[in-house]
Amino acid sequence: QVQLQESGGGSVQAGGSLRLSCAASKYTSCMGWFRQVPGKEREGVASISRRDGSTNYLDSVKGRFTISRDNAKNTLYLQMNNLKAEDTAMFYCAALNWILPRPPTSAQVAYWGQGTQVTVSS
Repeated sequence: QVQLQESGGGSVQAGGSLRLSCAASKYTSCMGWFRQVPGKEREGVASISRRDGSTNYLDSVKGRFTISRDNAKNTLYLQMNNLKAEDTAMFYCAALNWILPRPPTSAQVAYWGQGTQVTVSS
């Protein structure tokens, strides 16, 4: 089993930046970030492969968000720039069973983190 702990959420004004972190208890091959707002399904934001570092993003965050990882620390990051009010959501880190050349889906998730809230005010 893998424990995932997110940090770095908070409140920011539109146009601002936040950096989310996710510490994993042990090695994970593929990881991703998801977000969810009340009343809506959880959606995949980005994923990254440990093997080759390939990344995939949700169209609405391309050019603004960057997923990265520090393999030595088993830590995943999500740098979020030019945040918009519609980015407001609970963000979740996930360990993935496999990776596809598109944003991740819940079907790929082996383990979830507890989530960290991101609130963007306009």
